[in-house]
Amino acid sequence: MGLFSTIKREYDYVTGVLGTLRRIGSISPDDKLTVADLFEEKVDTYKANVAIRYEDKIFTYGELDERANQYAHWGVAQGLKAGDTVALFMDNRPDYVAIWLGLAKIGVTTALINYNLQGSGLAHCIKIAEPRAVIMGPDQIGLYRTATPDLPDDLAAWCIGGEGDGCQALAPILADMPDTRPAATLRETQRAGDLCLFIYTSGTTGLPKAARLTHARVIGMMRSFIVACNITERDRIYLTLPLYHATGGICGVGQAFLTGASLILRDKFSATHFWEDAVNYRATSFVYIGELCRYLVSAPPHPLEKAHAIRTGFGNGLRADVWQQFIDRFGIRDLVEFYGSTEGNVSFINVNKKIGAIGRLPPYMRNKLRHRIIRVDVETEQPIRDEEGFCMETEVDEVGEAIGEISDAPRQRFEGYKDPSQTEKKILRDVFKPGDMYFRTGDLMKRDEHHFIYFVDRMGDTYRWKAENVSTNEVAEALARFDAIELPNVYGVEIPGTEGRAGMAALILKPEREFDGKALAAHVDRELPYFARPVFIRVQKEAETTGTFKFRKVELVDQGIESSKIDDPLYVRLPDSDAFTPLTSDIEDKINKSEISF
Repeated sequence: MGLFSTIKREYDYVTGVLGTLRRIGSISPDDKLTVADLFEEKVDTYKANVAIRYEDKIFTYGELDERANQYAHWGVAQGLKAGDTVALFMDNRPDYVAIWLGLAKIGVTTALINYNLQGSGLAHCIKIAEPRAVIMGPDQIGLYRTATPDLPDDLAAWCIGGEGDGCQALAPILADMPDTRPAATLRETQRAGDLCLFIYTSGTTGLPKAARLTHARVIGMMRSFIVACNITERDRIYLTLPLYHATGGICGVGQAFLTGASLILRDKFSATHFWEDAVNYRATSFVYIGELCRYLVSAPPHPLEKAHAIRTGFGNGLRADVWQQFIDRFGIRDLVEFYGSTEGNVSFINVNKKIGAIGRLPPYMRNKLRHRIIRVDVETEQPIRDEEGFCMETEVDEVGEAIGEISDAPRQRFEGYKDPSQTEKKILRDVFKPGDMYFRTGDLMKRDEHHFIYFVDRMGDTYRWKAENVSTNEVAEALARFDAIELPNVYGVEIPGTEGRAGMAALILKPEREFDGKALAAHVDRELPYFARPVFIRVQKEAETTGTFKFRKVELVDQGIESSKIDDPLYVRLPDSDAFTPLTSDIEDKINKSEISF
């Protein structure tokens, strides 16, 4: 690399990262600043600007604030007070944002729940947040009904846009609420270190955990991509990601609301309508995940795919091969890839726009960004320590686990989960010196000779599918409830033309029982959200275990769905099918050629 390129790389990095850090600021937990305070300040500045464009409707900042105020007054009328929690179980719509912003005005925490959940998984997420009430959309009433047997009888359930089955209609009551701002005294005890949101994250084992997001953390996330994408009030940001996700629901929303820009909100992503929306709504920026970009690249040419005005975007999970194709085909060169977990203190941002990287950590930034990559035994998931008992950092191109130092400094805090025992599992102690503590990401990364950081994989029993983290234990527990199954072993497998890993289960059937693909499909439909349902089934005669009786998965993952390596019967659930059917060589060939899209 020449001298000029080196100078440009360092200049771009320093100006980009320091600009972002300045924008995020340093918020102390004791500061008298909340998301509600900041939002109202921006409303006063940009009151007439369009805050949200949704379908054929527009909402100015003033109108959005009035709607949020009505939810705040509704909360007061219900007896909600600072420190209480309300669960929000709703698909994308303007009211989603108005609800949690309105509740923040009275100091109430909102738990943002995945609107695809059902049954025991949904009940778990609601119960661990200990809410006083649940607010849902009309499309979630049926899903909520599947969880009610496991929920407290006195939990108030409200629906905006519908009612029935124990859900009270919220719209008529809301219409009678004042649209003026509630008294600021209702949140006068709130500080930046108080809770604002619960957002759920899948760990390496078990059911989703409720990550605690303080006002300070939410504000920092809302500010994170303003500088990197050079957003101003003239921008229009296209958002199709679920609002219960931190990337879209906090970072994307904040990028608009803290600059006076306009948020173009869609209920869900559609490759068919993406370019039409981009052109019709005159989008200038968008928020992505890797799968979204892959869907667009894989889609047939669209007459409007080069007629758009999108100049930038941010997101994560974009593979290098898809990244380059995306740039070449659609002409959007300014893509800001990042890495960060909802609850963690490790984050990277690729301000250099280097394809394939998630960010950079040069030596001169090590004191400011206290992230490290350490050697780890992937099988035991434990760090490898030296003779003195301390962890060791990886060398160039060596894969290790990313960790972040925990301290009282604003950007190094780890607020943990609702469950203290889950919090403790993520803390690594005595890392480089006695008494120090680091947050464990559980993610494997590596760095190159120029200190660019690359995401490699996730450790543990979690794989990613359909833009969601899937816990193998949760899927296995659901499969174990199927009467014919003796033992399930769940893992993720790579298939061509897809992002992440598709779910696969190696099953041991009970004696004298036969595999019933239709009955099993019906069972997983009842028990699991769509993204957690296995795509492939392998029926084994006996399970392969380690010396400590843990399931062996390395060989199973390596074999995947390659019938030439497997003697066991294989089954697949094809798109729109209601049954697992035999995986024939013809179907396998079509999958390998990406002729079947999952």
